Amino acid sequence: MDQQALNVAVERRASSNRPGVQFIRLKEVLAICGRSRSSIYEAIKKGNFPKPVKLQGRSSAWIRCEVEQWAVQCIRASRPDS
Repeated sequence: MDQQALNVAVERRASSNRPGVQFIRLKEVLAICGRSRSSIYEAIKKGNFPKPVKLQGRSSAWIRCEVEQWAVQCIRASRPDS
């Protein structure tokens, strides 16, 4: 799959018409972005990664489309000539 096709596929998935907002937990965030837990929280502090949403008590989750959009931005940044 060429780069343009990959970008289109990822963007389509990120903006698909799933019903409502989907929350994902840290385990799935780690699987999507391929980074460590500590690097994710460091990126959040620096403003380079989406912040989790507090659900209740100590429970929090990320919004799936925000994490997927972050992934698309990483692809674009790493391949500016594509």
